[in-house]
Amino acid sequence: MIDFLTTRRHKLPQLLLLAALLALLVSTCAAQTFTSCNPTQVKCPPNVGLSKSSPYVADFKSGIDNLLWSSVGSGSITQSSATGAAFTISKRFDAPTLETNGYMFFGTVEVHIRAAPGQGIVSCVVLQSDDLDEIDWEWLGGSDKVNEVQTNYFGKGNTTTYDRGGKTAVQDTQTMTHNYTISWSKELITWYIDGNAVRTLQYEDAVGGKNFPQTPVRVRVGSWAGGDPGNAEGTIGWAGGVTDFSKGPFTMLVEKVVITNANPAASYAYGDLSGSFQSINVG
Repeated sequence: MIDFLTTRRHKLPQLLLLAALLALLVSTCAAQTFTSCNPTQVKCPPNVGLSKSSPYVADFKSGIDNLLWSSVGSGSITQSSATGAAFTISKRFDAPTLETNGYMFFGTVEVHIRAAPGQGIVSCVVLQSDDLDEIDWEWLGGSDKVNEVQTNYFGKGNTTTYDRGGKTAVQDTQTMTHNYTISWSKELITWYIDGNAVRTLQYEDAVGGKNFPQTPVRVRVGSWAGGDPGNAEGTIGWAGGVTDFSKGPFTMLVEKVVITNANPAASYAYGDLSGSFQSINVG
């Protein structure tokens, strides 16, 4: 995942700049560099868990469950019975994002999604923990990327290299709804498209487990402008080029999300600073 929070430079009045930066800090699917309390550095409060043993089925065609989701971004999120939840970028600094109010500790996340079009527009699904473990789906909105999705992962916020990403061919990501699923256990992560496994990561293959995501995560679904002209050149290049906001709005559609928590609990507490799954106390 490309870090863009630390590379933005905007020539705006001070108050507007502050507002934009604050919005970015809470809105993004895109930067795995921010946590309010990192439990590998200090003792943090326990995470609130998703406690149901049955799947959490978020059918966005029926509505958005505010008990399960919070809007943590800027920009428009609307709902309809025909298309589900529409995440729309209409102007610069929009980054519409929903995040689960509770954490899961291994399990599966199934997302039925149609990616947003637009050069430099990034649609994403992110599983993120407080100690910066991360598992991703990412779609780039450029016209040459309509038949591709990217997968990625990070462990403990380690961004010393960007060689963990993968690319998978998939038909018409912007006009067809596909089922993108992540199956996550302490042994492996498997990414599926429409029920077909497209990538698997073994625990030991992530630097002997050191970089394997293994701590409780919240689920984020959203979109952002990687092609914002204020971003770093590397971010803009990865996202497919500078975004022309006059060509918007750019809308991502999400029909359904199904979350199955393998270890349902009221809370999860880090027993030490190791960030290992063995240290998590399930309450």
